[in-house]
Amino acid sequence: MTTYSGPARLTLVDGKRVSGMASLSTNNRGGVEGWGGTFRPDQTGEDIRDAGDGLSLELPYDQIGSVDVVGVRKLLATQLLVSLAGRGPAPF
Repeated sequence: MTTYSGPARLTLVDGKRVSGMASLSTNNRGGVEGWGGTFRPDQTGEDIRDAGDGLSLELPYDQIGSVDVVGVRKLLATQLLVSLAGRGPAPF
């Protein structure tokens, strides 16, 4: 299993970029390979709450991966935790 934890930018369908912190990992279970994790945006808004499929996640050094939002939950009054499922090769 490979992991990444650090700064990232989530690019929404409309092209808006949202900065935050990502915690990602690869998983190999029963011959199925994939990756995913969570993203905590620096600032919250309705655009991130309504995010869905076809997004991209950019890590440092221009590493970019395609992701889908599979869940959004409130952490504190001002913070969200976005669950991501990666598509294609992991960017880390």
